[in-house]
Amino acid sequence: MILACNNISKSFVDKVIIEKGSFHIEEREKAAIVGINGAGKTTLLKIIMGILSPDSGDVILAKGKTIGYLAQHQDLTEGNTIYDEMLTVKQDVIRMEEQIRQMELDMKHASQEQLKDLLEQYTRLNHQFELMNGYAYKSEINGVLKGLGFKENEFSMCVDTLSGGQKTRLSLSKLLLSHPDIILLDEPTNHLDVSSITWLENFLMNYSGSVVIVSHDRYFLDKIVTKVIEIDNKTIRMYMGNYTAYSEKKKAVMEALLKQYENQQREIKHQEAVIAKLKSFNREKSIKRAESREKMLEKIEVMEKPTTDNSSMNIRLEPNILSGNDVLTIEGLSKSFDRHVLFHDVFIDIKRGERVAVIGNNGTGKTTLLKIINGLEPADCGTITLGSKVHVGYYDQEHHVLHMEKTLFEEISDTYPNLNNTQIRNVLAAFLFTGDDVFKRIGELSGGERGRVSLAKLMLSDSNFLILDEPTNHLDMMSKEILEQALNRYTGTILYVSHDRYFINKTATRILELTNQTFVNYIGNYDYYLEKKDILSGPTAVSEEEADTSSQKVDWKRQKEEQAQIRKRQNELKKTETSISELEKTIAGIDAQLSDPEIATNVERLVELDKEKQEAQKELDLLYERWEELAE
Repeated sequence: MILACNNISKSFVDKVIIEKGSFHIEEREKAAIVGINGAGKTTLLKIIMGILSPDSGDVILAKGKTIGYLAQHQDLTEGNTIYDEMLTVKQDVIRMEEQIRQMELDMKHASQEQLKDLLEQYTRLNHQFELMNGYAYKSEINGVLKGLGFKENEFSMCVDTLSGGQKTRLSLSKLLLSHPDIILLDEPTNHLDVSSITWLENFLMNYSGSVVIVSHDRYFLDKIVTKVIEIDNKTIRMYMGNYTAYSEKKKAVMEALLKQYENQQREIKHQEAVIAKLKSFNREKSIKRAESREKMLEKIEVMEKPTTDNSSMNIRLEPNILSGNDVLTIEGLSKSFDRHVLFHDVFIDIKRGERVAVIGNNGTGKTTLLKIINGLEPADCGTITLGSKVHVGYYDQEHHVLHMEKTLFEEISDTYPNLNNTQIRNVLAAFLFTGDDVFKRIGELSGGERGRVSLAKLMLSDSNFLILDEPTNHLDMMSKEILEQALNRYTGTILYVSHDRYFINKTATRILELTNQTFVNYIGNYDYYLEKKDILSGPTAVSEEEADTSSQKVDWKRQKEEQAQIRKRQNELKKTETSISELEKTIAGIDAQLSDPEIATNVERLVELDKEKQEAQKELDLLYERWEELAE
């Protein structure tokens, strides 16, 4: 065991955050701390680091072990370049390198006796230098910086000029380079693109020390962690396994707790009814028994009702108008800013009912595509055609559709006057606005909070084609799951940009990857995309640069043909299932007639029915075989 938290309690004024919480971390273990926003995750990290003191309880770090912490807000040395800032982590190695170089100079002018001592020191120091990976520290710095998204021409940038996101990436680079025995990370993926997150996943999975992560990136947690520490309603619980395993176990635990709570409530009500009845008898013995039961009832530690499962919100997205089968057709679309080409001669075709995720690195043009479709940004060339009866609902990160002077409640009720108070509060609660929060003015909200209100409004709209730009930003895990369920039940069409790979994996039926100025199509979710991308990017794969415009058009047509074949096969599968069901009913009807006593004496009819049954059975066997072929 490398770290233990024993009976930790922490309150702020009169609000209890954690109450008698305990957990431990083993050497080399990778663990996640999860919980809704405000549950106390960052508070717990700060208690471990000694930045905050617990009201009671102990934090125990194994003797001689080092610990490193990536907070959400960073302090860096003014005036340093990115590369110089990274060198501050390797000062011990640099000083050792300087000593070795000095010794090499000293040995040239040393006497025979001095040379012997210098050689011994030099050998010892060189061995230590090798153990500290001294000969590779420069390439190690380069590798970490590039892995976390810094380009080589950015290494000379001054840290004073960096954005908040760049500073966080630089601080994370420094932390990883320092190799502490335990790394504590608070939302490490917030400012990383998909390729940097993938690099970080591989780094942490192979890290020789222990890692504790606070993150809303569920795909990231699934890849790395083998233990989940949950803070829920002031209580800390430990679950073995990754995030998905935790989610399943949590559901089972919540169901058990809810059952326990309901049983206790039933018992309390039963005892109260018995007490009332005994007292109504107005007899001395009965009253004594009632008093005895009352004392027993007072000793019961009444459970708090467990937080209900998010599926009970049951938010549904149902468009009132059915669109045509062809929802969006894009042909020959190109867009550049000055000399920077985002995409060129793009062909995209989206059908009704599809949930299409657009992915790609930061700055490649994903949001620009959404803006062009919505008429907010002009294309350089190409056509965009919306299908018959298509009504677009657009969610962007700038939230232009809100009224700053209105309260949250007014924003929803004025737009949707048919909703009652309970329905409005349920929708707002799904996006983390409860109690008096609903009476806050939109103008008082943070950017993230406004985004949640915009998403709530869009979920209630009559649109049948939703276009969403990073819809899960600023949502906690429960809200993300509510949104996933709502989108999966949606009968319209969805096109969205997202970096949330777990969300994409749960909701997407197709992925468009923006890479090398074009869109590569994958029919499936994120796991399917990774599997196929590995094949496409193998040693025999043709690079994107080698594909000319005509081959892109051919590829687009081929994809359309493949999708048509898939739909045709699905339709045939449904027809085959219907035919099987009808034939099974026919055979059951023949069997019923064969067992009829009146028909049993009619030899001619029996032969006729037997022939009918054999023909039906033969046809049914063929249908079973066809169904298996189609299902494959």
